[in-house]
Amino acid sequence: MRVGFGVLGPVTAWNEHAQPLALRGPRHRAVLARLIVARRRVVPVDLLIDDLWEGAPPAGATSAVRTFVAALRRALEPDRPPRTAAALLITQGPGYALNAAPETVDAWLFERRLQQAADLEPEQALHRLQQALEPWRGPAYADFPDAPWARTERARLAELRLHTLEHLARTRLELGQAARAVPDLDAHVREHPWREDGWRLLALALYRSGRQGEALAVLRRARALLVEDLGVDPGPALRRLEHDILHQAAHITPEEQLSGEAGLFSRGSGEPVTGTVGPNSSRDPARNPALGQITEPSAADLASAEFRDPPSDRVASESLGSDGSRVWDRAADAYERTVTPGSRVRLESTVSLLRDLAVTGPEGLQAARSQRLAAINAAEELGDTHLTARVIGAYDVPANWTRVDDPEQAVQVIAAAERTLTALPAAGYDAVRARLLATVALESRGTREPRGPEAARAAERIARDLGDPVLLAFALNARYMQTFHRTGLAPERDALGAELLALATRHDLVTFQILGHLIRLQSRCALADWAGTDQHAQDTRGLARLHERPLAEVFVRWYRALRAGADPGTPFGEAEAAYRDAGALLGGAGMPGLAHGLEPLAVLCLHLGRGRPVPTEPGVDYGPHEPWARPHVLLAQNRPAAAAEAVARLPEPARDLLLETHWCLTARAALAVGERSVMRRAREALAPAADELAGAQTGMLTLGPVSGHLRDLDRALRS
Repeated sequence: MRVGFGVLGPVTAWNEHAQPLALRGPRHRAVLARLIVARRRVVPVDLLIDDLWEGAPPAGATSAVRTFVAALRRALEPDRPPRTAAALLITQGPGYALNAAPETVDAWLFERRLQQAADLEPEQALHRLQQALEPWRGPAYADFPDAPWARTERARLAELRLHTLEHLARTRLELGQAARAVPDLDAHVREHPWREDGWRLLALALYRSGRQGEALAVLRRARALLVEDLGVDPGPALRRLEHDILHQAAHITPEEQLSGEAGLFSRGSGEPVTGTVGPNSSRDPARNPALGQITEPSAADLASAEFRDPPSDRVASESLGSDGSRVWDRAADAYERTVTPGSRVRLESTVSLLRDLAVTGPEGLQAARSQRLAAINAAEELGDTHLTARVIGAYDVPANWTRVDDPEQAVQVIAAAERTLTALPAAGYDAVRARLLATVALESRGTREPRGPEAARAAERIARDLGDPVLLAFALNARYMQTFHRTGLAPERDALGAELLALATRHDLVTFQILGHLIRLQSRCALADWAGTDQHAQDTRGLARLHERPLAEVFVRWYRALRAGADPGTPFGEAEAAYRDAGALLGGAGMPGLAHGLEPLAVLCLHLGRGRPVPTEPGVDYGPHEPWARPHVLLAQNRPAAAAEAVARLPEPARDLLLETHWCLTARAALAVGERSVMRRAREALAPAADELAGAQTGMLTLGPVSGHLRDLDRALRS
């Protein structure tokens, strides 16, 4: 297995498929990072111990280092046969060395590309310099900002990166691309105001872009900063440039001031500007959502969020049309050439892309979800609380299913949001605070944590105070997800859906407009308002098709199956086939929290509702619904004792869209085995929903009127 190593940002490693390797704890990563700093030289065990514990090692430190090394070897060479020598992390004399190839460590590759650029003509050097900056994901060795053993290497690499940025700017000026150099240089001097060459290059780029007044203003800013903050005058290079600009010296003005920059998207020849084609380019379907074939990019790609080359004409014309293709091509090329790799701007715009990607279809949703946590981690590693808050809160993807697709990720997102809330100043930052609170509420949906409802209410209150419609839509979504703490709340949820729909329609928030229709569809289903639900289904489908939101079709198709199942005039076989067809959509929908076990549960409810024998074929996966399905399957298998035992062990249903469904399944099973204590619990839980259809709040399945289940329970409990 070929392993790559990353230290230009958090320390990481990945396999040949760009999948991160599990490096376990910070000490393991510290050992790996320390060996990379040594550049294939041996690091004695005693020195490793001193570096890891900064001169105060605990008892057993030597054994601990050996344990760390053994764990790293397993991660780096998982297929190495037992008792064979390691090929990467090797033992040599008194210590260890990392026998990594030069091109497999991002820092070494960065330096190699920088050296190569020095010997190339400007056209080729430009490409090589851009490549050199690609691996940067944050400060070098970001996990270990205070480690003495990393300090010199961090400073050296940081200086080389700044030198590379300035070299790239000089190369662009040589190629007549002054306007393209300006945005990067502007960001550069803001972050590193003491670098005089950065100010000089920015002023020269502005002057050569026909912005003489701004060039002189930049030089005045540099002078003021140097004099007032450092007490020194500008160096001779800055003073000479100011003189040359004032006198419009010929040697700083190209033959044709703007000949090479008629526009951002073309060279003087009129040919389209393109970058290089490679695995990270936007011509690669994995990198370009316009191509429709989305794969999951690695976490290492995230902070730079490259948009390299335009899509091919053929594919783009199929997905966007020729005009749309040109727009994408030009915007992507402009982004690549004007936004600094590894910058905060790139990170924020990447999250915006992920948010938009999540509503494009199954593959886009999966890709967005897979990289969301990496974006949050990248923001936290930069140490900017406000940036982290914006990155977390920007992912306001509408949700209308109460089981999260990735529970482990949800826990980590909540933890990051709570850390950021704590770190924000007590005053101000209301909008990002509300977004963080809404995120906590959305990610904790379906649980019994009191923090979720509290966060949703706080987010809604702030959004209303600010009068921000987009923020309020996000907060109302969070409120909806936290209205499943008891049964019988369909009217309240319908009111939330109505407000969200009106708000989204008024402010043209299409994704929330679709969500509003879906919430009302679900809630009106629970209230058996078929005329209303039919209209909302029709409106949802129309908006989804117009605005290319294919995932909404999944919910509409399931609603049609529910309608067939709830209509006694629909033949049983036809209703069951409708559920099977709807279930076929779930496999590739990219929503495991929705898909897992839903089709078998719906078919089970259909059989019970129609008074037909429950399916008992082996191997049916009811997923998270298995505890409530099991007693009915056991009864159908004529195993009443096992069914009674299963009923006695039934857990409390989750607080989600299937709350009434699970309680009604509990009630029916308890009635069948005569378990009176469970009957009483079910009766108490279901009483508030007496006027609703059991399960129909899902918009997907139903067990009939709750009132019928209550009537059966009352009859049994009186006997």
